[in-house]
Amino acid sequence: MAKKEKIVELKTKAEKISEQDLKELQGVVNALNGTQFNIGKIEVQKHRLLHDLASVQDKITLMQDRMTKEYGTFDINIDDGTINWPKENSNEK
Repeated sequence: MAKKEKIVELKTKAEKISEQDLKELQGVVNALNGTQFNIGKIEVQKHRLLHDLASVQDKITLMQDRMTKEYGTFDINIDDGTINWPKENSNEK
């Protein structure tokens, strides 16, 4: 059996990519960088909001303690200030 010779065409090594591919690559990388930047900004906002939330929760706890000392309970209707006393059972009298 005779061996067949393979003819291989070798391309020369490119030094640069095409302008179109470069612009597309730059656009994708810029979009990625912009998205990562925006995520970072949102995470910073989230971090600040979580600190604000903790601060407000601490204020609520302090107010509950003060209301309990002053009024005997912190179960208060925030719309009109009515104290929500527990219903007394008539069986207990």
